[in-house]
Amino acid sequence: MKIKTHNDLEVYKLSFKSAMEIFEITKNFPKDERYSLTDQIRRSSRLVTANIACPVE
Repeated sequence: MKIKTHNDLEVYKLSFKSAMEIFEITKNFPKDERYSLTDQIRRSSRLVTANIACPVE
């Protein structure tokens, strides 16, 4: 199978799935952590996927 885009990479699929799971898990965090710790965890999990998709020059 030829890789045409980042969507074809297994590591991209796994990181995307993990980011979605992290989002669901953090829904159960305490409300007082919702805007600090929760936001930071969610952003960092999405950053992994974004870094895989972003071409390096």
